[in-house]
Amino acid sequence: MNDRNRELRPFVPQPDDDMIVCRCEEITKGEIRRAVHDGMFTLTEIRRYLRTGMGLCQGQTCTKLVKGIVSRELGVRPNELGPATGRAPMRPIEMKVLAKDKEETK
Repeated sequence: MNDRNRELRPFVPQPDDDMIVCRCEEITKGEIRRAVHDGMFTLTEIRRYLRTGMGLCQGQTCTKLVKGIVSRELGVRPNELGPATGRAPMRPIEMKVLAKDKEETK
């Protein structure tokens, strides 16, 4: 879904916009809908913009919901959106851990 010239309907708040869709990052349906109207048309863009699917579950519980919301806002079928780009979870690591690994390989 790369059609950036798409005319969207005006953003109209809905009664259930405060419903939490991504529990890990506490992202609501309204925030996702607003992101689409702000120009985020792909699941990867939504993920980078709002952090949906980047929490502890890595999108296992919210990806289908987010895809459904985005597809409805854009007026396309969900399979037209394509998957979000996956990334392995990253954690900070202390330099002493890396140094210890190097010493053990000698």
